[in-house]
Amino acid sequence: MKEKIFERDGKKIYGKLYEPDTMENENYPIVIIGHGYGEDCSDVEDYANAFARHGIGAYAFDFIGGSNQSRSDGEVEEMSVLTEASDLNSVLDGIEELPGVDKENIFLMGESQGGFVASYVASKRGEELKGLMALYPAYVIHDDAWERTPDPAKIPETMDMMGMKIGRKYNEDAMSFNIYDMLPDYEGNVLILHGTSDRLVPISYSEMAVEKFPSAKLIKIDDAGHGFHGNDDKYVTKKMIQFVKDNVTRRVC
Repeated sequence: MKEKIFERDGKKIYGKLYEPDTMENENYPIVIIGHGYGEDCSDVEDYANAFARHGIGAYAFDFIGGSNQSRSDGEVEEMSVLTEASDLNSVLDGIEELPGVDKENIFLMGESQGGFVASYVASKRGEELKGLMALYPAYVIHDDAWERTPDPAKIPETMDMMGMKIGRKYNEDAMSFNIYDMLPDYEGNVLILHGTSDRLVPISYSEMAVEKFPSAKLIKIDDAGHGFHGNDDKYVTKKMIQFVKDNVTRRVC
């Protein structure tokens, strides 16, 4: 593992690149991992390490303003799903230029809000991607924003939400489009993993999404909430590794 910095609009994007052992002159497939709301790349490092152990590279990064502890630049009050999509676009551009990366086998993965953002970017840049993985993706974000601020003319400049102070932009951007209108634009293979007892993002949102994507599979994790732990986490990790192996254009050990 080594630290790798990218940039978006003059702001630093902090991340870590996990490189697998490969044969000399052999490029590796890679998964770009986006963390959830209020988290950072350390929260997904177990997945990144697991990919690397199986011959798959991974890049995990902190969204700009993505959390109170983010090592990337920017403030939480400036963050939204669209600024995070811009971050991910910049990361994708940078990853495509890295030596050792197989540009024909790039995958996106995201947890919760990171899954929402990865889905958005996939709908825009699907031809550059080999697959998409979303863990309890927060497709509820649009509905939640309208519920919090039903009158767009009265959105407060800041408000507290789940331990962070978000800015007006967060709600404005979330309300400006419906993610379900975009999902059909990504024609690649999609794997969604979601707990049946998720109270923060009901599994019904993923059930709707799997009908919108042209090629998607939903794996329901019985009794799991918003996040996976213990045996559920091991099972999900195994499923994601297999998904990558099944979708690359060459064999991965």
